[in-house]
Amino acid sequence: MIGGYVPLPHNQAPGSAVPLFERRPPGAPPTPRRMDSDVTDSAGTPAEPEAPRKRHWLRWTALGVSVVLLAGAGTGWWLYRKLDNNITTDTDAAAELLKYEKERPTPGALGAQNILLIGSDTRSGAGNAKYGKDKGTQRSDTTILLHIAAKRSSATAVSIPRDLMVNMPSCRAPDGTRTQEQFAQFNSAFEIGGTACTIRTVERLTAIRVDHHMVIDFRGFKKMVDAVNGVEICLKEPIDDRDAKLKLPAGRQTLHGEQALGFVRARKTLGNGSDTDRMDRQQRFLGALVNKVQSNGVLLNPTRLYPVLDAATKSITTDPGLDSLRDLYDLARSMRSVPTEKVQFLTVPRRPYSYNANRDELVQPEASQLFTRLREDKPVTVNPSTDPSPSPHASGGTGASSEEPGTTSGSGKPDAASSSGPAPTPTYTGRSAAEGACS
Repeated sequence: MIGGYVPLPHNQAPGSAVPLFERRPPGAPPTPRRMDSDVTDSAGTPAEPEAPRKRHWLRWTALGVSVVLLAGAGTGWWLYRKLDNNITTDTDAAAELLKYEKERPTPGALGAQNILLIGSDTRSGAGNAKYGKDKGTQRSDTTILLHIAAKRSSATAVSIPRDLMVNMPSCRAPDGTRTQEQFAQFNSAFEIGGTACTIRTVERLTAIRVDHHMVIDFRGFKKMVDAVNGVEICLKEPIDDRDAKLKLPAGRQTLHGEQALGFVRARKTLGNGSDTDRMDRQQRFLGALVNKVQSNGVLLNPTRLYPVLDAATKSITTDPGLDSLRDLYDLARSMRSVPTEKVQFLTVPRRPYSYNANRDELVQPEASQLFTRLREDKPVTVNPSTDPSPSPHASGGTGASSEEPGTTSGSGKPDAASSSGPAPTPTYTGRSAAEGACS
C-alpha cells in the first residue's frame, strides 16, 4: 500500500475502465488481490494466464536457440579443426630455402602471388603402388607455375616440361649429402633434392620468386575430381591404355577419379605420344575442372565446398605460409573474382633440345619475355594453337591467331606494321578455363 492506494493487478492495463490505483477508506480491510484465474472477459469467461505462459514459452525458445547455436558452433569448430589438421606442412623445404635466401629473387609486385604446383608421381603409400614400383625416390610428374595477378584480374598457369634441360643448383639429397651444380633434365630436381631443389631450379630458370608451393599426389587428384562429381571431356577416338589403367569410348563423357587420373597421365597411346601432347591434355582438363568449380557455385556453397576442401587438405603438402585452412580459404576466396576466361593455361616456350630430340630447351627471347611479364605482373595473352598437326615436341610458346597490328606473328616477334608503335603484347599458345575440355 502506498499512501492509502493499492495497486491493481499486474495485468490491468492503463486507460481501461478500472483506474490504475483504487482509493479505499482508512481502516477498511484490504481489497483482495485478484489472480489470473479470477479475471474474466466481457462475457464473464475466465481469461487465459497469458503472461506466465508466454514467459514459459520464451524461456524454452531461448534455451533451444542457445543449444542450436552452441551445437552449430561446436560442429563448425570441429570441421574447421579437422580440415586444418589434414594439411601437411613442408618444414624441410622451408628450412632449406631459408639457407639460400640471399640468392633467391626479390618478391614481385605487391599483392601478386606465384605458387608452384607440383604433381607428385610417387608410388609409395596406399593407393599409389599400382601405378608402378616404389624405388624410394620422389618423382615430379607435372609442375605448374601459377601466377595470380595482384588485382585478381587474371590467373596464369605455366606448365614446365619435365624433359626441359635446365641449370640445376647444388641441392641437399635425402641422405644429407649435397649434389653438384649440373645441367640436367628438369624433373630430376624433385627426384634428387625434393621440393626445395625444384623451387630453386624454377627461380634460377625464371628469375621469379616462388611465394608458395603445393605438392599433390595421385590420391589427392582423384579425390578432388570426385568431390566435384566428375569433369566432362570429349574424345575423338576411343582410348585403351593399359599403363594408365584407362579404357574409354569415343564421345562426350564425364570422368571421375580413377579415369581422370589415367586421362591426364596417359602418354604412349594418346595423341602423338609426346609429353607436349600430355601437357596440353592436362591443361584442358584443369581448365574444365576450374570452370566447373566456378560455374556450379562450389566456392559459394559451404555444403559443396566442404568435400572439395576435405579432399584438397588431405592430399597436399604445402609451405608454412599456406598450411592452414584460413590461408587456403583466403586464397580460394580471392580467386572467385577472377573471370573464367582470364584463368589461362600455357606451356613455357620450348623446342626439341639441339643434342637430344627427346629433351626440350627454351625458345628465346619468347621465354624470357613471358617470365618478365609474370615477374612484373603484366597481362599475358593466350590463343589456341593454329597448327593442326604439331610435331612430337612442337613449341608451346608464341603463336598468335591473328596478324593485327600490335600482336605477334607465329614466330612470336612483333609485326613490321607495329614496329614503329608501342611495344606489342606477346601472345602465347594456350587456352582459358572458359573453353572447357570439349571446345
